[in-house]
Amino acid sequence: MKIKNLVYSFLFFCFLFNANAQTGSIKKADKKYDSYAYADAAKAYEKLIKKGYKDERILQRLSNSYYFTGDLQQALQYYDELFLLNDNQDADYVFRYSQCLKSDGNYTKSDQVLEKFSQKAPSDQRAILFSKNRNYLEDIKTNSGRFEIADAGINSKDSDYGSTVLGNKLVFTSARDTGSIVKKSFKWTNKSISSLYAVEMMPDGGIGETMFFHKKNLSTHLNQSTPVFTKDGRTMYFTRNNSVNGKRKENENKVSFLKLFKATLVNDEWVNVQELPFSSDQYSVAHPALSVDEKTLYFASDMPGTLGQSDIFKVSIGTDGTFGKPENLGSEINTEGRETFPFISDDNELYFDSDGRPGLGGLDIFVSRITKEGSLDEVLNVGEPINSKLDDFAFVINSKNRNGFFSSNREGGHGLDDVYRFTEIRKLICEQDLSGTITDAETKENLSGVALILFDETRQNSLEAVSDQNGNYVFPNVKCGKKYIIKTSKADYEIKEAPISIKKASGKTTFMIELEKKAKPIVAKTIEVKKIKINAVTLKPIAVGTDLAKLLNIPMNFFDLGKATIKKTSEPQLQKLVDVLKQYPTIKLDIRSHTDSRQSASNNMILSEKRAQSTKEWLVKKGIDGSRLAPKGFGETQLVNKCADGVKCTEKQHQQNRRSEFIITYL
Repeated sequence: MKIKNLVYSFLFFCFLFNANAQTGSIKKADKKYDSYAYADAAKAYEKLIKKGYKDERILQRLSNSYYFTGDLQQALQYYDELFLLNDNQDADYVFRYSQCLKSDGNYTKSDQVLEKFSQKAPSDQRAILFSKNRNYLEDIKTNSGRFEIADAGINSKDSDYGSTVLGNKLVFTSARDTGSIVKKSFKWTNKSISSLYAVEMMPDGGIGETMFFHKKNLSTHLNQSTPVFTKDGRTMYFTRNNSVNGKRKENENKVSFLKLFKATLVNDEWVNVQELPFSSDQYSVAHPALSVDEKTLYFASDMPGTLGQSDIFKVSIGTDGTFGKPENLGSEINTEGRETFPFISDDNELYFDSDGRPGLGGLDIFVSRITKEGSLDEVLNVGEPINSKLDDFAFVINSKNRNGFFSSNREGGHGLDDVYRFTEIRKLICEQDLSGTITDAETKENLSGVALILFDETRQNSLEAVSDQNGNYVFPNVKCGKKYIIKTSKADYEIKEAPISIKKASGKTTFMIELEKKAKPIVAKTIEVKKIKINAVTLKPIAVGTDLAKLLNIPMNFFDLGKATIKKTSEPQLQKLVDVLKQYPTIKLDIRSHTDSRQSASNNMILSEKRAQSTKEWLVKKGIDGSRLAPKGFGETQLVNKCADGVKCTEKQHQQNRRSEFIITYL
C-alpha cells in the first residue's frame, strides 16, 4: 500500500511539475506578446504547440505574432488551424485571416472571409469599402501594367526600405550588419537596428558605394528611418526611437515608441536635432512627408483620435517653424486597419499605404489627388507590378521624369524588405474632355450664354461652364468611368437636367443638349379652381401653378445663411403646409428652393438642392407621401431683384432671393 501511495504521489508530482512548467512557459510567451516583442513571442508559442499545448488562445496569439511582423504566409498556417478549431472568431481575426489568404493568392476564399467580416462588423470602414468595391480586382487590373520595375541595386540580406532622393543621392533605411561587435536588434521583429544610408546615383543609371548618411550626428544605436528633406536640402525630418540623452527610452512594457525629429544642415553637418512637439512617450509618430509648398507635414501615427491601428495625419508648419495641431485626414483616407508611409508628389498627389482598403494583399500603395480646395479626391489602388500579394510601401516619385522608388517584402528579393526602382510609363489618372453644343429644341438655333453645372452622382462636387457664342461648351478633365448630371439654365428656357456616363478611357465625350422654351402662362379661367379651408377659415381659390407659401402667408426663408437644415422657428409656419396637404391628399407640389448670388453659382445650386431635399424630408417625417413632393434646386438662376454677382445689395434684398416656393402641380 505504501509503495502504491508513493507511485501516486510521484505521478501527481510529475503532473504538477508539468502543469507549472506549462503555466510558466505560457506566461513568458504572453509577456513577450504584451510587450510587442512579437518575433520572440512567435517562437515561444510555437514551442508550446510542439509540446502539445495547443488551444484557441495560443493559436490566436501565435497567428497575430506572425501577422504583426509581416510574415503573412507563416501567419496563414496558424490562422487556418485557428478557424478550423473554431470559425466563430472576433471580426479583427476574420479580417487578418482574409489578408493572409491574399498573401497565398487565394482571393476567392479571401473574399468569402471578407463577406463574413462585413456581416460581423458592418459599420467598419473596411467592410463598407469592400461592400462598395466587390469588383476591386477588376479595378486593380485596369490600373495595372503602368510601371517598369527593377531592383534598386542597394539591397542587403537584411531589411532595406524607405528611400528618398536628396540631390544626386538616394537616402534609405537599412538594418544591414555594419560589422559591429554587438549587433543590436529591434524587439518587435528581432531584426537589426536600422540606420540611414546613402548612395550616389550616376547619370548612366548606376550607383556608387553605399555609406552611412552623415554618421557623426545621425547614426546611433536607435532605430532611425524615413527621412524627408526640404527643397533647399537644409532641413530634414526623420523617424527615430524615443530616447533620453541618446539612450532609448521605454515604457513600463519595455516598448520604445517612434518619434519625429527635425535637423538642420550647417557646414555640411546635420545639427540641432530636435524632437517635434507633437511626438509623445505614449504613442508613435513616424514617416514624415512634406506638402509641395512645405507648409504642411504629413505623417503616420496611432495617437488619440486614430481610427485604426495607424492613420495618416497632417500638421501645419508656421513661418517661424512652429507647428499647429495635428489633424486626422479622416475616413476618406483612413480605416480601422493600417495607413502609413505618406508621400506628396509635386503633382499634389497623396500616396500612402493601407491594408484596410481592397487590395492585393498586405500593405498596398494607393493615391488620392489633393484638390485646389484642399480636399482629397477618389482613392485609387496603383495596381501591379508596384503592388503584390505581400507588403508594398514607401512609394516616392519624381513628377517630372516619372522615376521613383518603393519598398516591398515580395518573393524573390535579397532580404526581409528591399528597395525597388521604377519608371511610370502611363499615368493612373484617366480623364476626358466633355463637350457639346446647346440648341433650341424647336428652331435648332445655337444658344449662347447658357449656364451649365456638372454634378457627380453625389451632387457634392461640381464644375461650371457657359456656352460660347456658337453654343459650344466644354468641361475639361472629367474623370473616366463615372456618371454625371448636367444641369442647364437660361432665361426664357426651362431648366434641364441630363445624366451622362463617361467611358473608361482617355479621350473626348460629346454630349449635345436641346432646351425647351418656357411655356406661356395658361389663362386663369381654364384652370380647375378649388377653395381651401383651414382652421375654419376659407382661403381664396387656388389652381395649378399657385404658390402655397404665398397663399398661406408662410415666410419664404426657412434656412440660415449657407445652411440646409430647417430652422426650429420655421416649423410652426411649415405645419400650415402639412395641414393643407393632409386635408387635400390629391395635391402635388414642386418644392423650389432659391439662393441669393453670394458664393459661386455651383455652390449655390448644390445648396438649393440640399435645401429642397431637406424640406421634402421634413414633410415626409410629418406624414406626407414623398411621391407628392418634387424637390428642385434653382440656385441663383431666378433672382427676383437686381442683386446679381458684383451688385452691392442690402441683407434684406439678398433675403428676398433666398426663398422657398411650393408650387401646385396637380389638384
